Amino acid sequence: MKGATCDAHRHLGVLPSYPFYGGPPVHPDISARESVAELIADLDREGTERALVIPNYGVPQVSASFALNELVLEAATKDERIRAGIFVSPRAQDAALTAAALTLAGEPGVRALKTTFLLGGAVGDETCAPQLDAIFATARKHDLIVHVHTSPGGASDIDQIGQLVERYGDDTKIHLVHLGGGMSGHIKLIGGRFFDWIAAGKRVYTDTSWAIGFAPRWLAAEIERRGIGHDRVLFASDEPWGDRAGEFARLQDAAGDGELARHVFEENFTLLYN
Repeated sequence: MKGATCDAHRHLGVLPSYPFYGGPPVHPDISARESVAELIADLDREGTERALVIPNYGVPQVSASFALNELVLEAATKDERIRAGIFVSPRAQDAALTAAALTLAGEPGVRALKTTFLLGGAVGDETCAPQLDAIFATARKHDLIVHVHTSPGGASDIDQIGQLVERYGDDTKIHLVHLGGGMSGHIKLIGGRFFDWIAAGKRVYTDTSWAIGFAPRWLAAEIERRGIGHDRVLFASDEPWGDRAGEFARLQDAAGDGELARHVFEENFTLLYN
């Protein structure tokens, strides 16, 4: 198999260099693509048939990521393989930018809204509540999926992000990026929480990008043991922050070449993003 049929989470756009962690200004995402043509060339080279493309983010200059919404919309109009995810923010100081971005939700090719607490805010922060309500209300209105970053500790910990599943997951699809984030998130999700949410009717999904080695294997085994969840997991490269070749190989090894592989590499993307 040359590559994943579908990629449920990758980024487009080049961000300003930034002095992360007190060091010199750097561009760690060296494979970031500046143009739609470069992105399309990557899809061709990989053999990726469809992809959800989201503005690049991670630098504490959030306006740069909002500005890339137009680029991902352009990508979706230029290649039928591409679906767009619109970047939005829960932070109060970004309310005007988020309101403007949400007006793009009905544009052709838009299938997701991407939000994160990496740059500030928190699920329990009262100043974030109006933006979160607007994000999820817009997703419901347009039948979009809300992508939420997860990583261990702080505001992106699955203990915090899981509150969004409890609050909004009955009637809005929520994609938990990075399988809960790190060792603690993987164990909390795969050990029961992910499957409990599915059994309770929550419209929750995840991908295995950034997952620690044991996690995809364990997830596949739990799906087989429990008999649920095969339709809730997707392959995602998270390029340029992820390593597509490694992400693909790890999940392919865990999923095998049968029904689960068909779901995670193709069928689940088709149901969600087409």
